[in-house]
Amino acid sequence: MIKNIIFDFGDIFINLDKPATFRELEKLGVSEISDDMMAVAHQYEKGLISTDEFTGYFSKQFNIPREKLVFAWNAILLDFPKERLAFLKELAHSKKYKLLLLSNTNDMHISHIQEKWGAELFNEFKNCFDVFYLSHEIHLKKPDIDIFEFVLKENNLIADETLFVDDLKENTDAANTLGIHTWNLIPGQEDVTELFTKNKI
Repeated sequence: MIKNIIFDFGDIFINLDKPATFRELEKLGVSEISDDMMAVAHQYEKGLISTDEFTGYFSKQFNIPREKLVFAWNAILLDFPKERLAFLKELAHSKKYKLLLLSNTNDMHISHIQEKWGAELFNEFKNCFDVFYLSHEIHLKKPDIDIFEFVLKENNLIADETLFVDDLKENTDAANTLGIHTWNLIPGQEDVTELFTKNKI
């Protein structure tokens, strides 16, 4: 019996345009994403380096002005459909499940979302969750196993009583290895509002 639901954020609640950042970087003269660039991005996503250090790295490597880099970095973030918020609020109001958010989200992205949404909407969303984990705040990142172990242990969750919803198969596969039930939601084909029709919970 499912008692806990862990949700991802991007392409589960907020829509993403995943290739957008690279498209914008290409316009700024970045022709490929190197292993070094990915390593720096992963460090930033884990909160191991600051926003200034992150933007400084790209500015130095490619001579990109900070404001243009920030625009490119945030280009991935799209809209938040109202029906998803309504669904989440109804789910939270039912109090049938412990609700957790577990997202690979960096400081620049969450700051942009807070500014774009405004405090009222952001808090309305955040307050639906019993626990709200962002990778840069807990210094852990999906699909590393230790992030799932951390969430289970910190919240005294039993894996077999827990459902994890994420759009990336590598993340749901990792959670599966610990016995967590998963829904690898396919953006554009499925929607989080279909949670109860797509899953036996």
